[in-house]
Amino acid sequence: MEIDKAVFEANLAKYGEVGYVGELFHSVVEVVGLPSVRFGEMIMFESGQLGEVVALKQETVEVLMLSKEPVRVGTRVCRMGSGMTVPVGEGILGHVIDVLGRVISGPELTGQTEEKPIEVLPGGIATRVKVNRPLYTGVMLVDLMIPLGMGQRELVVGDRKIGKSNLLLQAAVSQAKLGRVVVYTAIAKKKAEIKKMEAFLKEKGVWGNSVIVAAASQDSPGEIFLCPYTAMTIAEYFRDQGRDVLLIMDDLTAHAIFYRELSLISRKFPGRDSYPGDIFYAHSRLLERAGNFRVGDKEVSITCLPVAETAQGDITGYIQTNLMSMTDGHVYFDAELYFKGRRPSINPFVSVTRVGHQTQSNLARETGRALLDLLSGYERTQSFLKFGAELGESSRQILTMGDRVLTFFDQPIDASVAYSLQLVLFALLMSGMWNGKNMPKILEKYEQDAEFAKLVDGMVAESDGLTMLIEKARKLADKLLPNLT
Repeated sequence: MEIDKAVFEANLAKYGEVGYVGELFHSVVEVVGLPSVRFGEMIMFESGQLGEVVALKQETVEVLMLSKEPVRVGTRVCRMGSGMTVPVGEGILGHVIDVLGRVISGPELTGQTEEKPIEVLPGGIATRVKVNRPLYTGVMLVDLMIPLGMGQRELVVGDRKIGKSNLLLQAAVSQAKLGRVVVYTAIAKKKAEIKKMEAFLKEKGVWGNSVIVAAASQDSPGEIFLCPYTAMTIAEYFRDQGRDVLLIMDDLTAHAIFYRELSLISRKFPGRDSYPGDIFYAHSRLLERAGNFRVGDKEVSITCLPVAETAQGDITGYIQTNLMSMTDGHVYFDAELYFKGRRPSINPFVSVTRVGHQTQSNLARETGRALLDLLSGYERTQSFLKFGAELGESSRQILTMGDRVLTFFDQPIDASVAYSLQLVLFALLMSGMWNGKNMPKILEKYEQDAEFAKLVDGMVAESDGLTMLIEKARKLADKLLPNLT
């Protein structure tokens, strides 16, 4: 408190302006005075709390509180002279930090840090490069049917508690193992959930390449609102250092709800579903900062996976459709498939990827088309069964192969599958040499047996198309599946 008092007096002397708290509206404070204060500037209360100027009125200044500690009417307020910044540096990896860059979990920050503003203009088209490198999540259904690219913005959408976070954590592990930086943004999550995310990343050995930016549900609405902007600033720092970044925002519907609360408290005019008129701008100015960039003489990307929660599978909601219009596709989690036991419960027919296909090889494109044809035929044949129709031999084969593909996609929640292994396993499935079972044993063999991994990677590298890979899989089935089927 003494340190805060000294900082307050120093700022007061530096800028020569003092304000006073006039009115309180939960997390929004009306301040009288501060005639030269600017929009977006940080201010400090005499009692030590921080705030951000979010509106300039004729007689007062509207300030967003960044603390749940209350202030009293009449408390003195001073300017801090700059917008909100966050400390960034290599040392923040392996930490859970809050919206102001303070450590929540982990050792004290070490190493050189610098302050970066959390509100910046997105890079223009001259700084951007076409998305042309694939990004693998380790989730077979996504990598084979809904491919993603480095620098893509892909919305993850679906009802709550049906597996969205599992996909995000699997993608985080896959990318962190490749040496890429993972920034996981936990927006309005329970503290227990944040601890579980941290424990999972530690268990998988990728905590050293990861950082969690957290605003728990118990924190102030102001901290929750600014949380994804802090995460994006950290991602931009590592991008500028020449490192590819995977940025996960879990989730932006909760972010929108808290922003709606703040807007209604500050008496902004409500629009559709009571959201403020600038909710689209609040999210678009954030997501526009992701992409594939030219940094020096190399390509560096920020791949963004924002999350949107639906109610009863309705993807036509206001926030959901807003986010769909800003992103390069969406992965849709279907509650009906989840309750049927499908894991992951992704519906590939409703999911979309707009730029992922342009990053694929010929083999990958052929594999995706073959899977789509197989599952389409499976769904059509399943619909005939509802009418009690008798099935011919070809229909039975379609159902058998469809069941095998679904078994193939049913991977363990904590397992990430290398892309070359995904392709070889699908080729084995198509050749009839494998039934889609015993996946954990095959994964273990690939990770622990260097010769086996070399064989699998070599098969993919030498195959120009799916037909060639299936022929190789048929010939080498004994080496690929010893004592597993």
